[in-house]
Amino acid sequence: MTANDARHEAIRAAVLAILPETHSGEELRRFYDLLREYPRRSGKGIRGLATLLATEAHGAPWTHGLGAAAGLEAFQNWVLIHDDIEDDSDIRRGLPALHKKLGIPIALNIGDALHAYMWEYLLNLTFDHPCGRQILNEFVWIIHRTVEGQHLDLTWVEEGRFDIKEQDYLEMVYLKTACYTAIGPLRLGAWCAGLEPSWGFHEAGRLLGCAFQIRDDVLNLLPETTTGKEFAGDLYEAKRTLILAHLFAHASNRERQEIRDRLSRPRRERRAEDVDRILTLVNGYGSLHYAQEIAESLTREGLDKLRNSLPDPPDPSAFHRLESLFESVAIRSS
Repeated sequence: MTANDARHEAIRAAVLAILPETHSGEELRRFYDLLREYPRRSGKGIRGLATLLATEAHGAPWTHGLGAAAGLEAFQNWVLIHDDIEDDSDIRRGLPALHKKLGIPIALNIGDALHAYMWEYLLNLTFDHPCGRQILNEFVWIIHRTVEGQHLDLTWVEEGRFDIKEQDYLEMVYLKTACYTAIGPLRLGAWCAGLEPSWGFHEAGRLLGCAFQIRDDVLNLLPETTTGKEFAGDLYEAKRTLILAHLFAHASNRERQEIRDRLSRPRRERRAEDVDRILTLVNGYGSLHYAQEIAESLTREGLDKLRNSLPDPPDPSAFHRLESLFESVAIRSS
């Protein structure tokens, strides 16, 4: 087992330990088991691992960041339940999305419960921590920004907006993805080590988090990859992505109208032939290649900002592993 594997296992165990295990009533025992459904499914765990590596890079043992890392992964799990409902996704981490398995009301309630257990855990965790208030404030800030980004994402689809430009997309994913994928872990790692985060973490994390999401969008349209999500789910859900923005910027007027017609149908009325046709245009105009180039460019710029933000890390080895983790987001295959 590698050092990262050990840390992943520690985070996973810590997340499960947040949740109650048993109850005298049969149905509530089942409820408690369902709370563990998404945490048990295999995920990337990038956010939690980044928090641990950032803690180490600031000179503290990685165990000092375990509580915040577990809180961040717990946040990820309840957000995914809600996100799957909002997008009507079919697959999550290689298995049916929770609302497909149990129905929307029960899945929504499980997400709400996980949210509550996350806050209970964080309040207890930070009560005596010297930077407890700052850690809690980071989580509040992360959640506010994430739901703002989600609002933009959902509203664009709901209102049938196809005028989303590249900068609009980057602002949305800064809020929806970068704040809890990169900025939050970097800042939480510093606070967990008892230090004030570098001012530069915000810009470095914005760039690296946006790169992460763009690569995620690319992977979703590559049939040979295994992301645990539905292949081309972003097109079935009519997600406004950098790929789609590039396509609209280069397609002919007739093709743009065709894309609008195919993506304006309700999710359950969109057919495989609609998705295949749009994929043909995406590949024909090089939109996937363009998005991948942007992801790699943002990653290079973000890593430069990260190095400038912590030029003399207390633990250079941990900082190097943190760099490697973020570098991998632009080239990962899953």
